[in-house]
Amino acid sequence: MDFALPLIMRWIHIGSAITVVGGTVFTLFVLLPAAKEILHEEHLKLRAAVLKRWKWFVHIGIALFLISGLYNYLVVMRPLHKGDGLYHGLMGAKFLLALGVFGLAEMLVGRSKAAEKLRHNASKFLTINLALAVIIVMLSGFLRTIPAKAIPGGLPANRVALPD
Repeated sequence: MDFALPLIMRWIHIGSAITVVGGTVFTLFVLLPAAKEILHEEHLKLRAAVLKRWKWFVHIGIALFLISGLYNYLVVMRPLHKGDGLYHGLMGAKFLLALGVFGLAEMLVGRSKAAEKLRHNASKFLTINLALAVIIVMLSGFLRTIPAKAIPGGLPANRVALPD
C-alpha cells in the first residue's frame, strides 16, 4: 500500500490540471466569443454569474495543485533525483511558472480594481495563462523522462522498479 498516497496525489494533481486548464480553454475559446454576441448588459450579467461559480474551482484547484504538487515533488520525486541539477533546475522553473499561472488565474476571478482591469482584457491574459500552462505541461512531460539517479539502472522516474 506504499503506492496508494503517491498515486492519489498524482490523480489529484492531474485532475486539478484538467479542471483549471480546461476551464481556461473553455473561457477563452467558447465563453468569451459567445458572450460578445450578447448585449452589453446581458454580457456583464453572464460574466458575473460565471465568475461567481468559477472562482471556487480556481481557488480549490490551486490549493489542490499546491498540496499535491509539493507532495509529489518533496516526497516522491526529489529523493529519486538527489544531486540532479538539471531535474531540480527545470522543476524550479516549472514551479515559478505555476506561481505565475496561479497569480493570473486568481486575478482573473478576483474582485479588486486591479483584477477588474485584467478582466477588461480577459482574452489577452487568458491567452498568456494558457501559454504558460502549455509550457508547464511540456516541462512536466520532459521531467518524467529524466532517469532517476536513486534507482539502480537509472529507470525513468515514471517507472517503478518491482521487487524480484
